[in-house]
Amino acid sequence: MISRSFLVLTSFLFSYCQSQHTDQNNIRFEGNFESEMYSNPRIFKVDAYVDGDTFWMLNHKDQRVKVRLIGIDAPETKNVFRKKKHPYGAESKRYVDSILTENPYVKLDFDVDSLDQYGRTLAYVYLNNGIFLNEHLVRTGNASIMTVSPNIKYEDLFYKAQIYARQKSLGIWKDEQ
Repeated sequence: MISRSFLVLTSFLFSYCQSQHTDQNNIRFEGNFESEMYSNPRIFKVDAYVDGDTFWMLNHKDQRVKVRLIGIDAPETKNVFRKKKHPYGAESKRYVDSILTENPYVKLDFDVDSLDQYGRTLAYVYLNNGIFLNEHLVRTGNASIMTVSPNIKYEDLFYKAQIYARQKSLGIWKDEQ
């Protein structure tokens, strides 16, 4: 006969392992980011939005830092270098603005390179509600996949998200068919 304490312990361990499991199709970090900001060095407050894949945050010394989302490319809101303004650029920026306005505290996760050639912080971004922002923007058609080695940790996840957005004709893929 199995003791009651063994069953309770087994149930607890099973529940704990389930809550810690991260599936590549549903990566989530949840918590109260605002209250955790000063105790967790990876949580920051969003300060301003540049476009659909770049924003400014405040670091723990209240200095502004520019963050570029890893693995994705949002349509441009204006002509920048060799990249042309995209008709969906303003809509993509509005979408990101609304998400980050509702979730002003974010958790950053990094890959191999943490800075790009322009000095921007490269990050995977998680919202207070648990959503993995980089993947979410690709899945909703507000960005496309753009992985640059060596930062390819979630390349497969982004690829699957883009296939979904294209099949559903979402966002930038709306007029493709």
